[in-house]
This record gives sequence, structure tokens and C-alpha cells, in this order.
Amino acid sequence: VQLVESGGVSVQAGGSLRLSCTVRGYSRSRYCLGWFRQGSGKEREGVAALSYSGATSYAESAKGRFTISRDDAKNTLYLQMNSLKPEDTTMYYCAVDLTHSSCYTWNTATYQHWGQGTQVTVS
Repeated sequence: VQLVESGGVSVQAGGSLRLSCTVRGYSRSRYCLGWFRQGSGKEREGVAALSYSGATSYAESAKGRFTISRDDAKNTLYLQMNSLKPEDTTMYYCAVDLTHSSCYTWNTATYQHWGQGTQVTVS
């Protein structure tokens, strides 16, 4: 399984950004796809998740501002981020849990495969 993120750039506060994650080499019969972020010296935290059935989950910090979606034809997961704040500045990672059909936890140990991360800077 391979995950590759892209789209991280520097934007001004209040702006928007869309992150992409190309996911290859996995079965679509059961999975949870997630976006996480991790600042320097901090634990990795969940941002948004999307299950095989299409159910979505959002961290409190993301609700109302971020939207997770997928394009199966392109094998790509997206994170649309609006109304960005300086505190959103950090590395963003996509991940996949192939053992569950729903996204029931933000525990990073549940996700077996991770991308390399993409940096988002909001100033």
C-alpha cells in the first residue's frame, strides 16, 4: 500500500487549501481513510476520516472548516481546508486502516499505512 500526499503550501490566514493523497495497492472492500496532523514536539492528532461506506468524522478543530472526500476513479483522498488559521500550520499526513469498515477511533496505531506528509503553513 502506498500513500502520497501533495498540496501543502503557504497561505494567508482566512485562505483555503486542498490537500490530496493518492492511495494505491489496497482493496476497497473495507477501509477507513484519515487525515492527521502533527506539530513539532506534539502528538499526531486526527483531523478527518472517511469510511468505506462514505461516513465522515471530524475533529472539533476541523468541524465547519474542513471537508474530507474521495475520488475513487483517481484513487485520491482530499482534504478541503477553508478559513485557515495560523494554528493550522503543521505537517499533514494521510493514512489508511484496512482492518475496519468504519472509522471509530483517532488512535494512530489503528492505521497501518501512512504517507510521508505535506507541510501547510498559514501566516
